[in-house]
Amino acid sequence: MRLERSIPAEALDAIRAPFLSAGAAPVDAPVLQPLGLLLDLAGEAMRSRLFVVSGDGGDEACLRPDFTVAVARQHLASGVGAGRYLYEGKAFRVAPRGSDRAEEFLQIGVEAFEAADPVAADAEIAALAWAGAAAGGRDDLTLLLGDVGLFAAFVDSLDLTPPLGARLKRTFSRPRQLKAELEGEAAPVVSSERSRIAALLAGLPEADAAAVLQELWSLAGIEPVGGRRPAEIAHRLVEKAEVVKAGRLSEAQADKVRAFLAVSDAPDAALDAIAALAGPNRGPLDAAIEGWRKRLAGMVARGVPAERIQLNAAFGRAFGYYDGYLFEVRSAALGEERPVAAGGRYDGLPARLGAETKTGAVGCMVRPARAYAGGGE
Repeated sequence: MRLERSIPAEALDAIRAPFLSAGAAPVDAPVLQPLGLLLDLAGEAMRSRLFVVSGDGGDEACLRPDFTVAVARQHLASGVGAGRYLYEGKAFRVAPRGSDRAEEFLQIGVEAFEAADPVAADAEIAALAWAGAAAGGRDDLTLLLGDVGLFAAFVDSLDLTPPLGARLKRTFSRPRQLKAELEGEAAPVVSSERSRIAALLAGLPEADAAAVLQELWSLAGIEPVGGRRPAEIAHRLVEKAEVVKAGRLSEAQADKVRAFLAVSDAPDAALDAIAALAGPNRGPLDAAIEGWRKRLAGMVARGVPAERIQLNAAFGRAFGYYDGYLFEVRSAALGEERPVAAGGRYDGLPARLGAETKTGAVGCMVRPARAYAGGGE
């Protein structure tokens, strides 16, 4: 396993300092995490980046690829309603094929589970990540922003049928499926047997659909082939049934979605461009844009240089459990594939982990070896 280069202690102290002032309780997290849970949350595409650990008779596990899910699980296990946590430790990911990038690397971060003003919390967390990244000495940093929720509000403005709108929102994190929607490709052919199963599952939440599918397998005494999990198969069956039932975008609607995804500019200009694309039901989108203007003002007030911020409407499609705003701090010298810091909002994750009380969830992390101006990981 390749390790990242160490950085001087004084540089690490400087990068760590903003996080120490965030009012968070120090926490550690188990290195081993349940593989199935992470794949259900982040998507099957994450499997190739994980170090998988198998034991006799037990469920598969993996080395933690980051801290967000692990810290969220600990927060829920504690039984407290709100909490803010500071972590510092190693994470582990398989390097992309053909790359010599680090596979074991240090992360410092904060995860906050709080029901207070989400816009103010978003601004605080992004500014915290910026401060930690900038403390490493690089002078070529930019803050790239995106928002899964902004796309959802834009889709709502188009006044689509509910099944079509819901399906379009889900494709935001799946570029190939989104491309198929925009190109109006023919609905997939579903066999009669699969169609009946899909119809049975289509009206259920995906977690319930996966549980029903697992029960059907158990009753039939069969196991899925190819390592695919019930949640993935249920999702695919339901998705195919909904494609047939919900119809397609018109060419004018598809053009509007393409225009939305093409927006990438300084934040005020980007928000103006998105507002100009709104459909007839523009109320939720206008509210989301107003929230963004407040969020950006909060970031600048906390020290993020306005001229270093960019809003990209298509950014974020590769992230599995983020469901609101998200960001990366990037260095021109390192390129877009190696962000210095990252984070965002994931309000839906606690519920997917079994939380019964709704609370906000937002966090960020910095990679010190990348933040350090003398490093290059």
